[in-house]
Amino acid sequence: MKYHISTFGCQMNVHDSEWLARALDSRGWTAVPEDEAQVFIVNTCSVREKPEQKVYSELGRIAGRLRDIPEGFAAVGGCVAQQVGRGFFERFPFVRLVFGSDGIANAPNALERLAEGSDEKVALLDFVSLYEEREQAEGETVRIAETRQAFVNIMQGCDNFCSYCIVPYTRGRQKSRHPEAVIEECRMLVRSGVRELTLLGQNVNSFGLDKGGVGVSFADLLRSVAAIPGLDRLRFTTSHPKDIAPEVIAAFGELENLCPSLHLPLQSGSDAVLKRMKRRYTRERYLSIVEGLKQARPDIALTTDLIVGFPGETEEDFQETLRVMKQVEYESSFSFKYSDRPGVAALNMEPKVSPEEASDRLTRLQNLQNAITGNSLKKQVGNRTQVLIEGVSRRQDGGGTWWKGRDPAGRIVNLALPHEKGMTGLMVPARITEAKKHSLMGERTGEPW
Repeated sequence: MKYHISTFGCQMNVHDSEWLARALDSRGWTAVPEDEAQVFIVNTCSVREKPEQKVYSELGRIAGRLRDIPEGFAAVGGCVAQQVGRGFFERFPFVRLVFGSDGIANAPNALERLAEGSDEKVALLDFVSLYEEREQAEGETVRIAETRQAFVNIMQGCDNFCSYCIVPYTRGRQKSRHPEAVIEECRMLVRSGVRELTLLGQNVNSFGLDKGGVGVSFADLLRSVAAIPGLDRLRFTTSHPKDIAPEVIAAFGELENLCPSLHLPLQSGSDAVLKRMKRRYTRERYLSIVEGLKQARPDIALTTDLIVGFPGETEEDFQETLRVMKQVEYESSFSFKYSDRPGVAALNMEPKVSPEEASDRLTRLQNLQNAITGNSLKKQVGNRTQVLIEGVSRRQDGGGTWWKGRDPAGRIVNLALPHEKGMTGLMVPARITEAKKHSLMGERTGEPW
């Protein structure tokens, strides 16, 4: 069967789609471009309203393609599937399967049953109390990215119930994987040629603190994965400030292959807003974490998430966010205007910030971030680093072929190399020569490896 997966939203969804593709490949299915597919799988996100609307638009396009494919059908997974559920069957009759984040483990079998001619409509929407291990490919069936980077899910769901967030309602309560299952998957990927691993979870710092935990903390897991022979780089995301342990902070100064980069969502610099958000940390606590991280690893690059226009946010609240941005000097940030999501506590909070004021604040925040990012990139000029090549760069001028990669902190670096192909997945020693608006330019200083 020929299939195509469209993915919306976070890196967790990207990882879920990659796993689903491997599972289908192992059953003899074939991944193809959209215009060749018989089965269309849409992996969805509902964190904000716009991605949700994109899903409906995508299904509208798929409807047109399926008119000429009698045996074809569609499946919808992820957060919008969990939220809308069987409603997709009524609105889009060609949708034959909906599955939530806990139901994805059984999605390959359901898809195979439907492809064999079953006329049923399948809903895999039940939450489970313990993490259900997914089938893993072995040996030659392992499909790794050409970049030799991979993501490993270490947990599912979230117990935090921040007042603006729909994740606990669409991904369920927190469920940690057994640490040995995580470590074995990491070993398998490194044996298969992966050089960089990223551990994934809604809140990796709380790994093992749910009833599925077996006494292994996230710091313990981090050290075990870092010790795998052949692993060049290790990252993790996302990290909730309220749960980050001193041992995790210390690890940045102790584990050589733990990259000097961390995504540490702030959301707001105002204690009053943080309290309404139910983030369970203060500005002072957050800044103390930042101080500890910079002491452990002075070259650490911090990124963050920021929400403007949260109900009740005043101009002074917003200014406090800007002050924290200036103090921390984030390398980059993901920033958004607050939007109501169904079922969350913030839906009923007042007063709402007007769309015009929220837009103005977002513009001012992003202008500040651009300035901070620019200054940070300029400080890298002259530094020597290692660049893991991810592919050919869009920039192609001058001699040689330009390639794009990332330094250990995750910054994009463009290099002109005397190779037209075969560089993806290699590590290149380089010196930074120039800072652009959102990336760096460099020159090779040694042989790729």
